[in-house]
Amino acid sequence: MEAGRFVGKGMEATLFDNLNHTPTASLTGTVSETIGMTVVVADFPAPVGAVVRVEREAEGPCEGEVVGFRDGRTLVYLQSATAGVRRGNKVRMVRAGRVLKVGEGLLGRVLDAHGTFIDGRPQPLLTGRARIDRQPPPATERPRIREPLSTGVHAIDSLLTCGRGQRLGIFAGSGVGKSVLLGMMTRNTNADVIVTGLIGERGREVNEFLDRDLGVEGMKRSVVVVATSNESALTRLQAASTATAIAEYFRDQGKQVLLLMDSVTRFAMAQREIGLAAGEPPTTRGYPPSMYALLPRLVERAGQTSQGSITAFYTVLVEGDDENEPVADTMRGLLDGHVWLSRKLATRGHYPAIDILSSISRVMKDITSPQHQAAAQTIRKLLSVYAEHEDLLSIGAYRRGSNRTVDVAVEMRDAIETLLRQPIDSAAPYEKVVELLIALAEQCQVRLAAPATSPAIPIQGAAGAATTSGGATQPSAANGTRVAQAAR
Repeated sequence: MEAGRFVGKGMEATLFDNLNHTPTASLTGTVSETIGMTVVVADFPAPVGAVVRVEREAEGPCEGEVVGFRDGRTLVYLQSATAGVRRGNKVRMVRAGRVLKVGEGLLGRVLDAHGTFIDGRPQPLLTGRARIDRQPPPATERPRIREPLSTGVHAIDSLLTCGRGQRLGIFAGSGVGKSVLLGMMTRNTNADVIVTGLIGERGREVNEFLDRDLGVEGMKRSVVVVATSNESALTRLQAASTATAIAEYFRDQGKQVLLLMDSVTRFAMAQREIGLAAGEPPTTRGYPPSMYALLPRLVERAGQTSQGSITAFYTVLVEGDDENEPVADTMRGLLDGHVWLSRKLATRGHYPAIDILSSISRVMKDITSPQHQAAAQTIRKLLSVYAEHEDLLSIGAYRRGSNRTVDVAVEMRDAIETLLRQPIDSAAPYEKVVELLIALAEQCQVRLAAPATSPAIPIQGAAGAATTSGGATQPSAANGTRVAQAAR
């Protein structure tokens, strides 16, 4: 690719795109007022989204972005604190929009929201350019999702199968295992490139994610964009767009990209800060109308095109474990599926704590075989029946033999849970997981078809134990070896 060439509208975007982001004249204004992180500038007709520089005597210049207008004056939200800004300081427009340097040299690197490398290693040569505010692909140019993408997470690959170009949400409260689940995906997925956006994370957790969750192998094909919680709302907002722009670049190169964003809730909170500072009216829980417009623009940029695909997982931090809070409710309607992490499962030590019955993949039927779908339906049915009768079972009020489906759900419980549980550092290939699911479903169907009064039938469960109709368990070395080999 030629130096200075833009990556944005396919491969035809050229220097003319750059001219649209270059000011034709020097625009300057003066600071007239500050409100929190917002600077009010007089005599400054810069467009919304323009990058500006505010001169300060003691602290040095600081950058900001035009976010709106009020009473004939321009509102600029700063990237850093307003300390040192005084009335009369000069404000100068730098460029009309943000541009990011892109290239193969991004792989294995850690960047901030502005594309600056923060891992202490030398700056690579990046000849491509991409706008961070690129428009989503036209709806009519998006191919249908036809192929599955292996995430390396057994519960997702078997019962919530994800397709290449699909967009899913991971919904959970704090401390239920969202970041660990993302780390498992980065190490075990079969995607070509992984782009991770850590939005509003605690500073301590960044190195933990890089060293513990991502690891050396995962980092080789990854790009990580970081904006910690202490950085400005504008920086946190731009980090999400930067991560998406990098994923778009690799998609346009024909790659299968996995985009992981943790979390879209903090992205929405950042827009809440900026929107309220710009004078927008607050709605539910203080979120401004612009937040509801910004979320679909962000998630629609992911997906499949004729060149490649971006499969995206957005974590949603559910405040107070309220499933109907504004961000969670909005994201459920925008995405192609959702994965709910259960605090109840997490407290039982069931990891990953995926609540299968509350989760769904809307494209699973288009990318899986009829046999796979039937097997998944069988397991879901047994999980649902067990959940409906769990209270009766826990107090001993259920009489064995009253309902054959309930009996089988109880007998197969350990085998099903073993398939869905998974150590952090192990994974089986997608094809092997599907094979195990179908075998388990066939065992369940045999049990369901057997008469209630039939003799005990051994069940070869994924737990490595044979369960009889009398409820006794016996070790099954052959089955335990099978699962262990699959994990290796």
